[in-house]
Amino acid sequence: MTGPEKQAGMRRGGGMKMSRGKKCSNKNQNNIGRISTEKNHTYKEKEGEKRTLRQEWGLLVRGLKLALEICPKYFVFNILFQIGQIVSPYFSLYLSALFINELAGQCRWERLMLLAGITLSGQYGIKAASRLVQARRNVWQDVYFHQAEIFMFDRLHGLQYEHLENPEVTLLREKIFAGANAAGLGVLKLFWAMGQLISDLVDIIVSASLTVSIFRMTAEGTPGGLAGFINSVYGAGLLAVLLIWHVFLTVKCARIQMRQETKAMSGLAEMNTFFMTTYEMQGEDMAVFGLNKVLTRECERRMIRPAWLIEWSRGRIRNNTLRAAEEALVNLAVFLTVAAKAFLGVFGIGNFLLYRGTVTRFVNAVSNTLWELTLLRENNEALLLLYRFLDLPDEMYHGTLAVEKRDDIDYEIEFRNVSFRYPGTEEWVLRNVNMKFRIGDKLAIVGENGSGKTTFIKLLCRLYDPTEGVILLNGIDITRYRYEEYLTLFSVVFQDYRLFQFSLAANVAGAFDYDRDRVEKCLAQVGFGDRLAGLEKGIDTVMGRDYENDGIDLSGGEEQKVALARAVYKDAPFVILDEPTAALDPIAEAAVYENFQKIVEHKTAVFISHRLSSCRFCDDIIVFDKGRLVQRGGHDILAAAEGKYRQLWNAQAQYYN
Repeated sequence: MTGPEKQAGMRRGGGMKMSRGKKCSNKNQNNIGRISTEKNHTYKEKEGEKRTLRQEWGLLVRGLKLALEICPKYFVFNILFQIGQIVSPYFSLYLSALFINELAGQCRWERLMLLAGITLSGQYGIKAASRLVQARRNVWQDVYFHQAEIFMFDRLHGLQYEHLENPEVTLLREKIFAGANAAGLGVLKLFWAMGQLISDLVDIIVSASLTVSIFRMTAEGTPGGLAGFINSVYGAGLLAVLLIWHVFLTVKCARIQMRQETKAMSGLAEMNTFFMTTYEMQGEDMAVFGLNKVLTRECERRMIRPAWLIEWSRGRIRNNTLRAAEEALVNLAVFLTVAAKAFLGVFGIGNFLLYRGTVTRFVNAVSNTLWELTLLRENNEALLLLYRFLDLPDEMYHGTLAVEKRDDIDYEIEFRNVSFRYPGTEEWVLRNVNMKFRIGDKLAIVGENGSGKTTFIKLLCRLYDPTEGVILLNGIDITRYRYEEYLTLFSVVFQDYRLFQFSLAANVAGAFDYDRDRVEKCLAQVGFGDRLAGLEKGIDTVMGRDYENDGIDLSGGEEQKVALARAVYKDAPFVILDEPTAALDPIAEAAVYENFQKIVEHKTAVFISHRLSSCRFCDDIIVFDKGRLVQRGGHDILAAAEGKYRQLWNAQAQYYN
């Protein structure tokens, strides 16, 4: 196993932990080098249809372009290092053969000293250059692994939002990470395989040029016995048959091994998903109910010698054993051929050493080349998974209109006959929604679970487009606006908001370049000022202790305030709170909403909550039921009228009365 392969093996089950993204842009803005996602590729993906060599080559070429774009310097230094590894042994073999021939022949002192000096100085120079190249290669190798993860991270968060919620896409991503981290498949394979392949090709050229003469040189006369047979045309024919058989067996073993590794990717992807989920299951329930025993047992069943891993390991052992036995037989035949010709006086004893080494290296280089080519061809299955991920379509229409920058922030949103169902389903989540609201409105959206509240917000923020109907901004279809500009109008705190182990300021600003005074002001506005005053590093304090020993762990309420401060910092015209306070008690939640209403002042505030008591301060309440907008009005009006709101209000009020 090579250095990169060892590193990949150590990273099994690893990969970057990714939070759910919301960006749906179709623009290739990846600074690592987003490759083309054109649909007309030169390969086929129809199940059961065998790809042609041209299609296989198309897969490989696209992968090489991607690898070079991710980290070209590693690719270059790896090739230089591999070539240096090839030149060094041939240099030693050739000079050693000349030295031994001189000893066995005229034994001239000056000649011996010259050869010794060239050998020592040459070996030192090659070794020094090789170490310099290796050092640079190792640096860029580490960089590459991070660059590859950054590339995948960026690509993930550039997907259309519906892909992020698709379990099939999640499993596809896990298969890609599993193959890369455990077996070095995909683009990883190209990085070290291409360096090794070029090294082997150079090995073949050099060894062939040094050994081709051995097949032309024969002993005079017709000696008998084994040596005579080896010296004859029949001996050369037998050696040729052995080499052809060696080629065939090498290709077969490589294809079997790669298929086993590809098959194992599914099992490893499922195991990684389970492991990461289980690892994050920490809390009081584990201790009180002894759930750790249940999870430990399930981990043992899934992770300690699972069936797919046993089959994979046994297959590798069988393949490696067969290859080792076959290579030993071929090397024995090569040794006997060279030894017989030396015995018959075809060449000197020094040349025996040279030919013995070069012929062996030629056989091994041919074997390795075929092995790598076969693995690269089978590796195309892993590349196909990557390409399917990279080529996930962005079917949202992206407009070109700039969002009007109004000093009076006078914007109006209208839902006109909007209906929606999630891709791949027939159930309508929203049906015929018609409504308008303007800047300055304070809206509360209520309804039972599954009534369509959160989906309404996703459509408003254009994470999805309506299946039917249209959403208008100041009378213009929102799909006609530039997507990134349209998103600047909204600041949303979702129920499952995410905070990261960056500084407090970076979490609030959503960037590493920020206005310090503004960050502190926003934190103070949401009630985090007293806690901030007690922090030694202030807004530079890191959240969490996974990466910084002096980081802090915030309570749920404090984290919620940081998330609210982030919404305030963005200073968007529309501010939406989608049940971010669900873990708080009703009184605390109502206080947060009422305080936040004062903070947003003249902006539009949209509040979603299961608790109707938290929405009494809103001017307008929108009631959803089974995907339909069934009621709208103020609290007093809705509570007095027959309908869904009164039903929900009475159902909750009994617990407070």
